[in-house]
Amino acid sequence: MKINFKFSSRNLLIAIVIFLAEVLIATKLKDIYFVRAYLGDVLVVMLMYYFIKAFFNFSPAKLIIGIFIFSCIIEFAQYFHFGELLGFKDDRIMMIVLGNSFSWIDIICYLAGCVLLFLFIQLDWNKNYSSNSSSTNNNGR
Repeated sequence: MKINFKFSSRNLLIAIVIFLAEVLIATKLKDIYFVRAYLGDVLVVMLMYYFIKAFFNFSPAKLIIGIFIFSCIIEFAQYFHFGELLGFKDDRIMMIVLGNSFSWIDIICYLAGCVLLFLFIQLDWNKNYSSNSSSTNNNGR
């Protein structure tokens, strides 16, 4: 598999905005259960996607599937308390990043985030494709 490095400031900016939303959820909106428990998990897969796409040119569909599989692996590892096994029991930040409890609902949230991400990508691609086709057709007249 060939890895194509390609920097995208647009994708990095999107990743930063999503990261700031995640920080806001973790710090200021932590008492709003739905936002903390579900929206954060939906957004985290999007954060990973846009951060990776900021530096690498992977196929969107393959990347989304890979991120979902990775998210599921991390979630299943939480069942075995792997953060504690790695020695992060007293490291609050690492335990927040890695998580500390398994939940099927989290996997559903990751799936929802990946589906939404796929739809966003498709809509963006269709919008770009339509505008490029229109400008090509208008220039050809």
